Amino acid sequence: MRFEPAAFVKSAGKKGDFIRDGRPMVVFAGKSNVGKSSVINCLLGRRNLARVGASPGKTTNINYFLVGESVWFVDLPGYGYAKVSQAERERWGRLMEDFFAESERISMGVHILDGRHKPTVLDEQMHGLFVQCGCPCAVVANKWDKLKKSEMEPNLALIRQTLALEQQTLLLPFSAEKGTGRQELLGAIAARV
Repeated sequence: MRFEPAAFVKSAGKKGDFIRDGRPMVVFAGKSNVGKSSVINCLLGRRNLARVGASPGKTTNINYFLVGESVWFVDLPGYGYAKVSQAERERWGRLMEDFFAESERISMGVHILDGRHKPTVLDEQMHGLFVQCGCPCAVVANKWDKLKKSEMEPNLALIRQTLALEQQTLLLPFSAEKGTGRQELLGAIAARV
């Protein structure tokens, strides 16, 4: 599969704005500040295709990127950021419910975690959404370059245990900064779309 050209196409703030053109969709999810935009930019070899905010919580809509003219990379709003209003949190919740209600359109999920920390309850809930929709899901432990060597294996084990990952679920150490895990994740995506 070709991963270029890549272009931002649309931002969807409500159900009526979702893209439904039959192309495969790779859906990226993760907490605010986990580096979703950086992971997407790393995968596509671009610096600023997906906007990297100076502060967490910048992605408030569902952003669609057309990749290789054949597949959508879909960037979901980050979850768990405290400095947004209750009304905005509720809007995000409804947007996610509407999006996952049409889960048959999702070809693959990419759930991005901070590899330095134990997954949160919200991480568990997001992983549960991917499991419920039945699509293959790769779990990406981002910020891997910030770990000590002695922390790596225990952290992977903790992530696998906390999310109750099945053995066949890809759990991938990743560094958007260093490019660690990039080829493996591109290969996993290419195999699914």
